Parts: sequence; structure tokens; C-alpha cells
Amino acid sequence: MADPNPTVGELFKTNVVTHDDVNALIDAVLDGRMEEQVDLGGGYALNVAAAVKANAFATAVLQDKTSTKGARRTAIRTAILLARAQRV
Repeated sequence: MADPNPTVGELFKTNVVTHDDVNALIDAVLDGRMEEQVDLGGGYALNVAAAVKANAFATAVLQDKTSTKGARRTAIRTAILLARAQRV
């Protein structure tokens, strides 16, 4: 039986989530526009703010004022791809 709450990375591998989708979520986080739930398509959603806050690495990088934009993007991407999507 397939996992009812796959990671965003798993959805990415099956093309439910695209590069553009992930980049739009990263841009939203960097711009401070983290919605409660974001529709990922395929009947899945993600609480982006909770996903980033739950990832210790992403939280540390975002709190470090000396982090480069590239490091911030990578940390956010990692947090998003590792987060579990919820079936809606």
C-alpha cells in the first residue's frame, strides 16, 4: 500500500510537483508569503511554514544573518522536499 502522506520529494519524482512549483514555494518563503496550506496538485497540500519550521537545518540557516541567498534557497528546498504532503 502506498504511503497516504508522501514527501514532496516523492511527489516531485512522480511529476505531481514540478521544478516551477518548488521554486514558487521557495520564493514565497523568502518573500514572507507562507500560506497555511498550499495546493500541490494531485490531491495533496502542504503547510509550507510548518515544513520549514520543522526542519532544524532550514531554521538555522534562515536565522543566520550571514547566510547567502543560495544557502537559504537550498535549505528551504531541502525542508520542502523532505516534508510530508497531506491528502486533501
